[in-house]
Amino acid sequence: MPEEVIESRKKLVQMLKKEGVNPYPHKFEVTETLDSVRKKYERPVPEEKFRIKGKIKRVSKREDKYIIRLSDLSEPVEIQVIIPQSAGRFSPNMEITFEGILKRIDGKLTLLAEKLSEEGEPVYQIKSRFDIDPQRESVSVAGRLIALRDQGKAAFGHLQDADGKLQIYFRKDTLGEEKYNQAMELLDVGDIVGVKGELFRTMTGELTVEVKDFQLLAKSLRALPEKWHGLKDVELRYRHRYIDLIANPKAREIFKIRSKAIKSLREFLESKGFMEVETPILQSVASGAMARPFITHHNALDMDMYLRIAPELYLKMLVVGGFNRVYEIGRNFRNEGIDTTHNPEFTMVEFYAAYMDYYDLMELTEELMRKILLDTVGTLKITWEGVELDFSKPFRRLPFFDALKEKTGKDKQFFLDENSAREFAKEVGIPKAETLTHLKLLDKLFEHFIEEDLIQPTFVTDFPKILSPLAKTHRDDPDLVERFELIVNKQEIANAYTELNDPEDQRERFLQQLKEKAAGDEEAMDIDENFLMALEYGLPPTGGEGIGIDRLVMMLTDSSSIREVILFPTLRPEGD
Repeated sequence: MPEEVIESRKKLVQMLKKEGVNPYPHKFEVTETLDSVRKKYERPVPEEKFRIKGKIKRVSKREDKYIIRLSDLSEPVEIQVIIPQSAGRFSPNMEITFEGILKRIDGKLTLLAEKLSEEGEPVYQIKSRFDIDPQRESVSVAGRLIALRDQGKAAFGHLQDADGKLQIYFRKDTLGEEKYNQAMELLDVGDIVGVKGELFRTMTGELTVEVKDFQLLAKSLRALPEKWHGLKDVELRYRHRYIDLIANPKAREIFKIRSKAIKSLREFLESKGFMEVETPILQSVASGAMARPFITHHNALDMDMYLRIAPELYLKMLVVGGFNRVYEIGRNFRNEGIDTTHNPEFTMVEFYAAYMDYYDLMELTEELMRKILLDTVGTLKITWEGVELDFSKPFRRLPFFDALKEKTGKDKQFFLDENSAREFAKEVGIPKAETLTHLKLLDKLFEHFIEEDLIQPTFVTDFPKILSPLAKTHRDDPDLVERFELIVNKQEIANAYTELNDPEDQRERFLQQLKEKAAGDEEAMDIDENFLMALEYGLPPTGGEGIGIDRLVMMLTDSSSIREVILFPTLRPEGD
């Protein structure tokens, strides 16, 4: 029982303390990280076919596959081979050549065999090419003990950290009986352990530390959950992310890719002359985007304030102040529903460039997306939720009302008439169509008819003015604004405008937002007089864009839920 495990481990901790042993020491000298050890002695394996010749030493079955230990014909080295059972029957002592893709699986060079072949390289040649002999180098490493198998006179275990795992080997003849028994009694799976010893390779080629000394660095009082390898309990994974990170290599990889994506984004913007800035999260006016805000109270000033829904207005004020290219990566907060693509707090980058317009930003965005893809996943063709996406081609450009006309046969003027749009929305089954504001009707109609078909990277352009209170009126059509959204696999990834810099026009748009709010739209913006004053000093022609980092990472990691890519997503209280 878990409680019994906790009590047992607490007693062990108390006993150690009484004996003068600190189960939570202050420091341990580490000479290498687990990852650096592996990189030093394991060369990268190319994704290409190999033919490997040897003698079968052992065969075991796993589901529909054979797991074969293939030894060299003359040297005492082995390689692992995995082959479908449908490929034939195999038994020990058969001399054989397998053909397939070579990979490294759980630290072992492994041939994913597809068929048999006539000629091949000896096992030892393959091993010597990719597995470097560590020649008993002394190391001191540490990590979480995720496995320990006591075999009486020897025990194998694995240490793990964020970058992978490394095998460790306790041997009674090396440690002495007393030290060996102490290790087996003291250490449990889940403990943080430091070991000092010598590196060698096992017969199967796995890089291993033969332990000469060890130290308990932090006792894990709680046992890892049952079946924690590949933990699938979604509630447990999101609520206790640290367990998810221990149990699931894929979870760790997602957040490494997230970090790489943000680094790549920063590098790109810095290379284009953008300066990173910080703007307030606590704001006196809820503006900068159409969203319902979170409200808090400032005690010292005795005033209600809002968690920012966007940094947009402050960033444009910085452009007014003379910083021609600025960006901010940070948290925004919107008091709205939670689903697979929305979390109440989320990360965005917003960037603004004087003397650019939305055409320039489309070119910039294509360049940025390609850099991030190459820096994080190494390819411009990825799969997201079973769909192959190709970022190598120019992104499609699709005007808002052209898309609607193509699907419905009805033109811009039809949709800009509120009564026509409302009656049509009722006909096609838009929920609550009789109560939605005009701008919400247009938004819902676009979602209903168009978004399902937007799979490959697409810039939806030239939105109706009533949907975009901060965007500049289109130079060729007063009913539209110069705005685009980047849609990929039906998801909005980016939103950009040629920024509205006429203070009188901006005031009129804010006043229209107040009318929308009075009509029941809780997402409509408030008037920000400070921002309007800034515009009166003069905002140069400017292009501005926001990119949702969380959805971008969903795309890069083939994740179907935003909660997969946020370390600590918002959840209901436990037991609620």
